[in-house]
Amino acid sequence: MLGVCYYPEHWSKEQITSDIPRMRELGIQWVRIGEFAWSLIEPAPGKFEWQWLDEVLNLFELEELKVILGTPTATPPKWLVDRYPDILPVDKEGRIRKFGSRRHYCFSNSNYREEVRRIVSILAQRYGNHRAVSGWQLDNEYGCHDTVRCYCPSCQKAFRMWLENRYGDIDTLNEAWGTSFWSQRYRSFEEIELPNLTVTTPNPSHLMDYFRFSSNQVCSFNQLQVEILRELSPHRFITHNFMGGFVDFDHFTLAQDLDLASWDSYPLGHTISFFGSTDLEESYIRRGHPDISAFSNDLYREVGGGRFWIMEQQAGPVNWAPYNPIPAPGMVRLWTLEAIAHGAEVVSYFRWRQVPFAQEQMHSGLLHPDSTPGPGFYEVQKVARELANIELPSVRKSSVALIFDYEAAWVFEIQPHGEGVSYLHLVFQFYSALRQLGLDVDVLSPRASLEGYKLVVVPSLPIVSKEALESLRDFAGIVVFGPRTGSKTETYSIPPVLPPGPLQELISLKVTQVESLPPQMEKVHWQNREYPVGIWKEWVETELQPEMTFADGRGAAFRYDRYYYFAFWPGEALLVDFFAWLVKEAGLNPERLPKGLRLRRRGDLVFAFNFAAQGSEVPAPATAHFLLGSREIQPGEVAIWRE
Repeated sequence: MLGVCYYPEHWSKEQITSDIPRMRELGIQWVRIGEFAWSLIEPAPGKFEWQWLDEVLNLFELEELKVILGTPTATPPKWLVDRYPDILPVDKEGRIRKFGSRRHYCFSNSNYREEVRRIVSILAQRYGNHRAVSGWQLDNEYGCHDTVRCYCPSCQKAFRMWLENRYGDIDTLNEAWGTSFWSQRYRSFEEIELPNLTVTTPNPSHLMDYFRFSSNQVCSFNQLQVEILRELSPHRFITHNFMGGFVDFDHFTLAQDLDLASWDSYPLGHTISFFGSTDLEESYIRRGHPDISAFSNDLYREVGGGRFWIMEQQAGPVNWAPYNPIPAPGMVRLWTLEAIAHGAEVVSYFRWRQVPFAQEQMHSGLLHPDSTPGPGFYEVQKVARELANIELPSVRKSSVALIFDYEAAWVFEIQPHGEGVSYLHLVFQFYSALRQLGLDVDVLSPRASLEGYKLVVVPSLPIVSKEALESLRDFAGIVVFGPRTGSKTETYSIPPVLPPGPLQELISLKVTQVESLPPQMEKVHWQNREYPVGIWKEWVETELQPEMTFADGRGAAFRYDRYYYFAFWPGEALLVDFFAWLVKEAGLNPERLPKGLRLRRRGDLVFAFNFAAQGSEVPAPATAHFLLGSREIQPGEVAIWRE
């Protein structure tokens, strides 16, 4: 249930021998190692030093700790870079990204792929059947530090091949991209460059295909490693540690080759990076926004096909956010129980001991550099004892689904059309509103089945595939669409019938103009209330009577049968009121929660989490039996009761 990220290559044999039984005493059952150890394993070409890793794995086996062994491909050693300098990635400005940190490779480079095949095969041959090794983590945080999209010669060559395979002939590509505009017409695929360093913005269709190509390169790089491990290390699970709030490649597609998804949870760093410190409640600076980790938990549960881990759980201050505060007391415990409530099989803390050197010496661990316990250590100790006394039921399907699409994020990125137009922020507005009403939410791919849900929320789906349209048409419940849905074709053009394109089969309206606005510049009227809105507004032609109106009387939201369409960027207050009203029609019972309080159900257990700076009362029935906590829940505290 609990794990830790450990780096034996940093520590002496005496420290390691002392650490391992201490982990067992703390309640740790899983240990991740090895993901940055290539130069320690192979310090020179073909020269391997296995003794240190042999000894560590044997010690873990002796103490009955289960190991997740990382493939070390995130950090190719210096000798390899010197041998193949073309493996280094190139940034958008055409600059080579040099050796000296991590993730210094291009996903498309054939030399690097062969070296990856070699080192993963050697590692799997030696340890693939070791009794301590229970699973594998592939690489580390694909795409971190803006490394999905490379602009090197290897990528250019691979991109041209990808385009030829996708379009077949150059005339088809010219038609799809609209290259008659600005005299961009190509005579062959060999003429196509990468979409960077152009005088002004590149062709959006060109960019969209390059984003797709780059995502596919990550997926095929991942698949290369999976195939080796399936053959040489059978009966071990395979995962990758994704990042929260990262959309540069399609995680749903990549995870089809994995046994489970895992992600790296840093609630304070993610909160401050996402919102900015000036826009946050003061209590959230040290506790995290109440929906920031919950969203990723719900997303990666679906990415992993119902199975997910926290591979790195924040255990103290981090070193990489704009500000790096110390977590409020109790939060490491709260974040652990929150992940468990959402279905996490294991929560693994980053890291065991704070390293006193190199780039992450300001990033905390469960232990200080002198091996004395930090505050997180004692919280892990407490939560390990608590979990030992709670029998956890399986996670049930929620009644509400939210559709999340990586291509939608790329559409918004390529042509935002205004400041503040962020797909992630729009999605988060919808998700957070539902959570403020005490509702559980499943975050689904557009390709997922909608069977069994009562309400489906689509914050935005600019490209509506035939499969998604059929699924939405066949769904018997209520569907809410946000702005820009159906606004683009597969090749990134405005639909011939105008937005919302194919969605007009479900709701008869047409978007004729759009505008971006400063926040709260516009007003929307609904049920005798007025709400300030802004960022995005659409002009709609339809015979439908509006459900909401702008200040000028134009329609802002429309309904036909069970489908709703929002022609604007809704704010938090409006969404909370709207969903509180709407979900009753879907047969759900919303519960407006006090500020900072959130619920999550796991089977017949209800978990309550207080992110606020003041105490609160949980909405438990009078007959509730509390397994943890009580009806009065203090800041940073958790309550669990049985329904």
